Amino acid sequence: MTEKEKMLAGLPYNALDDTLTKERRQAKRLLRQLNISEYLVTKTAKSIMRQLVPNAGNKLYIEPPFHCDYGYNIYCGENVYFNVNCVVLDACKITIGNNVMFGPHVQIYTATHPLDFKERQEYELGKPINIGDDCWIGGNTTICPGITIGNRCVIGAGSVVTKDIPDDSLAVGNPAKVIKSLKP
Repeated sequence: MTEKEKMLAGLPYNALDDTLTKERRQAKRLLRQLNISEYLVTKTAKSIMRQLVPNAGNKLYIEPPFHCDYGYNIYCGENVYFNVNCVVLDACKITIGNNVMFGPHVQIYTATHPLDFKERQEYELGKPINIGDDCWIGGNTTICPGITIGNRCVIGAGSVVTKDIPDDSLAVGNPAKVIKSLKP
């Protein structure tokens, strides 16, 4: 397997691989255009967003500045909104449903590292993240690797999501805990 195939499969991989380095650089070029040259959401900015996040529905809105590793591992449904300063480390696939809003400074991390320091020097890996439909992720929330957030969830501002959140839940805190059912 190539290092990219290993990365996408969630297996240990070398992030310094030439192909992956090139792809991160390409994403950084697009991010520079989006975050500096096209800071306002214009027709050109929308074109850059399409190139950066090609696996998104028609209504993806990113409020610059925005940061990601690759962009192509972010899969968005329709009507997805990222507020300012969101960071998306997309070494593995991130699936975001329809009608999802991210507050400012939300951080989504698929990237993770071995606990053993010697292994950490040799490789990294990623775990996919899934976020259901109709979710609101409050500002300054961190979503850790391998997490699933169900449909119709609200994650309170400042939360650190370390465990899966079931459908129709309000979760808050560090670590985030479900404090209320949102079932109608």
